[in-house]
Amino acid sequence: MFRRNAALLFISGALTSAAGAAEFDHLAYLDDRFDVTAATARSLWEYAEVGYQETRSSALLQEQLAAEGFSVESGVAGIPTAFVASYGSGEPVLAILGEFDALPGITQDAVPARSPLDDKPAGHACGHNLFGAGSAAAAVAVKHWLAATGNEGTIRFYGTPAEEGGSGKVYMVREGLFDDVDFALHWHPSDRNSAAARTTLANRSAKFRFKGVSAHAAGAPERGRSALDGVEAMNYMVNLMREHVPQQTRIHYVITQGGNAPNVVPDFAEVFYYLRHPEASTVQSLWKRLEAAARGAAEGPGTEVDWEIIHGNHPVLVNETLQQMMDDVLRQLPAIQYSAADREFAEKIRMTLGSTDLTLGSEREVQPYSISLGYGSTDVGDVSMAVPTVGARIASFVPGTAGHSWQAVAAGGTTVGFRGADMAARALSTAAIELYTDAALRDAAIEEFERKRGEDFTYEALLGDRAPPLDYRR
Repeated sequence: MFRRNAALLFISGALTSAAGAAEFDHLAYLDDRFDVTAATARSLWEYAEVGYQETRSSALLQEQLAAEGFSVESGVAGIPTAFVASYGSGEPVLAILGEFDALPGITQDAVPARSPLDDKPAGHACGHNLFGAGSAAAAVAVKHWLAATGNEGTIRFYGTPAEEGGSGKVYMVREGLFDDVDFALHWHPSDRNSAAARTTLANRSAKFRFKGVSAHAAGAPERGRSALDGVEAMNYMVNLMREHVPQQTRIHYVITQGGNAPNVVPDFAEVFYYLRHPEASTVQSLWKRLEAAARGAAEGPGTEVDWEIIHGNHPVLVNETLQQMMDDVLRQLPAIQYSAADREFAEKIRMTLGSTDLTLGSEREVQPYSISLGYGSTDVGDVSMAVPTVGARIASFVPGTAGHSWQAVAAGGTTVGFRGADMAARALSTAAIELYTDAALRDAAIEEFERKRGEDFTYEALLGDRAPPLDYRR
């Protein structure tokens, strides 16, 4: 693989197209647009809408992109909040991914001390308000570059809902919405800047629903068949199963319903399972054992069970050619600069984190390039199986902050987070321009993609042929 330094061209001034067209400094444009990016991120933070319910969030991004001259197709793939916004014509076709769903059950004001908001049932603990705003800003910057320079190519913004357990992108891939895309770009808020070649775990989830017979737990226990007994039996068997699965397997569950009163034998109980592994085939194999455990658990206490697959994601197929290009881009861009107020906020957040491997000031740095396995899962994995994909993590939280935390929610509603979204817009737009202008880079990335995916690869969604679970967060 090779390294790219062409980003220097963009930072030192304006970029001139290969055709000798007008110049356009996309970084200067993003400087001027910072207030818009920040306001968008803050609005999405305030909305804090959960998966498939992101009505206002989706509408805001669609309105902004339409106002910038993008043609917008809404409600794609059978999902009311999913959309595709396009500008330009011809090839290459580049997709910039944008997420905007919040997480339920965690709320926080934009302050550096624990302060839940009683009027909000959800919060942007994964920073998807920043994701959506930063990606939209990048798409708009690329649009202006295409218009100013006369370069051929199409830029698309994919509004992708319900990443948090809803696999929104999977339905968009399954629907063929990426079939004519040449490259996809994405990013994610983080506590650090990195373009490391980081894959993820494939996963599948399901809600297992046990049905029994109600009875008085003391007066007529012999008549009862506890659905909760079925859930507990399943959990026990799966916990025994953990001893006999491949090392990198992850299995976790929550009991979502288990009865309401101890003296009433519950006739319904539900347990929600996630199963993960680096290989999609292993997830499929282990899943059969999970289903067998459910059937056995139901039979023992005399109950019945059925289940609903909720979501499933392939692992991210890392493209090192593209990741090394993104690493170079990050290293050439101006560093994130906290204001005095940002630093005061960050110092107070740091006091709540305990020991971490990052210090304040690391938000200005880019972490060493490496190849690694991340133990989370994302529906970006399915996009990466359809098209060569490149991503980055950008310091949008205070260094040392874990995702899915109140500290992440807090940062995402302040300029600490907004500066991360702006940095992401700079990185994605610069990388996109590099892809538009460097045919050798495109060829190398496509060759790697086809080689790693394999000639015989056939895409199969791990969630099967089910319709989008539009009510999974209700």
